[in-house]
Amino acid sequence: MMRSIAEQKVHELGGRLSVLTRQKRDHVTLEDLLEDLDGTTGAAQGQVLLKVYRLVFPHAFAEEAVLWPVMRRVLPDGHELTLQVEREHQEVNELVTALESMAAEDPAREPVLARLVEVLREDVRDEEDVLLPRLQGALSRTRLRGLGLAWEVVRRTAPTRAHPVVARRPPGNVVAAVPLSVLDRVRDLVDGAVLRGSGRSAPVLRSVSTGLGALAHRVERLPVMRRGEDPSTGRAEH
Repeated sequence: MMRSIAEQKVHELGGRLSVLTRQKRDHVTLEDLLEDLDGTTGAAQGQVLLKVYRLVFPHAFAEEAVLWPVMRRVLPDGHELTLQVEREHQEVNELVTALESMAAEDPAREPVLARLVEVLREDVRDEEDVLLPRLQGALSRTRLRGLGLAWEVVRRTAPTRAHPVVARRPPGNVVAAVPLSVLDRVRDLVDGAVLRGSGRSAPVLRSVSTGLGALAHRVERLPVMRRGEDPSTGRAEH
């Protein structure tokens, strides 16, 4: 019987360089952030959410670009397994996009935020209990370490914001990586300054952030960014 990677020690996962160890470490950090998020409002909530986004979106992007293609090659049911998680990733993208369009005092915000936390935890359980143990059973420790390096490189250079229109599979998501990562990371810096309190410059910074978001919105809708998408995870243009 497969054991969840949540129950395994570092040496069982292939060592500290293994992609399984790296995944588990991010999942632990995410749970800490979700606990920090509980009960927050206003700027405090915004600060925690920004940390969640900067963890979750690069993590998921690296999975979709590096890990899931390998699973589809080495497992007979790899397509079905990864498709379920890609659908969860797509829902996270759509929920975050909805949150970012809502005012802090909007009464509809709370259930959207609650659903986001629920889906994130479901995604972790599906990965730790099903997908990653299957990957562990199919690959050598050496291969898991090699995937860990590739996954880490992609994670460190991946987009950090929600992009629900971009394909969840290569080649669309790979093409989107560079332009969206640059725009997202600059926007993270701007939003971080706003949340920390920037006095009279706050309106200017908010305007800059809005402009960066609008530019990313246009970039992600380029047809090439949707190549490889499974129809069940796609989002219609609005």
